[in-house]
Amino acid sequence: MPSFDIVSEIDEVALRHAVENANRDLSNRFDFRGVEASIEQKGLTVTLKTVSDFQVQQLEDIFAKAAVKQGISAAGADRPEKPEHSGKTFSLTLTFKQGLDQPTAKQIVKMIKDAKLKVQASIQGEQVRVNGKKRDDLQEAIALLKASKLEIPLQFNNFRN
Repeated sequence: MPSFDIVSEIDEVALRHAVENANRDLSNRFDFRGVEASIEQKGLTVTLKTVSDFQVQQLEDIFAKAAVKQGISAAGADRPEKPEHSGKTFSLTLTFKQGLDQPTAKQIVKMIKDAKLKVQASIQGEQVRVNGKKRDDLQEAIALLKASKLEIPLQFNNFRN
């Protein structure tokens, strides 16, 4: 019976490349000359630091463009409402999530069941497994999820016949 897994994973190497590319772009920007600004990564956490609130938003745009080029969606990151102000600097911390949390997994299963596709979806830890009799039914489920407006990036792994 054909099946596949729905997961949400962030590649740390691609994230590191996105941070490095964003720092390279930052060093070439004229509006950041002579300004203390940095983009740093620790694990799945990216910290944007600079001296003004407006420039933090610009740093976020620079990082988002670099992340998209590496195939990472910055929309899947936990982001505070406003940058944190301490001393002279403003900082914004983006935390990327690994795996699907229970409410999101339940929402995915509900979407598949509401579409009345000929597949069964089940939650298995931090992923959702989808089984069906035909590959075409599984591909319809993938198309449905790609067209949905979920806030997290999804990957489809272990496609088996």
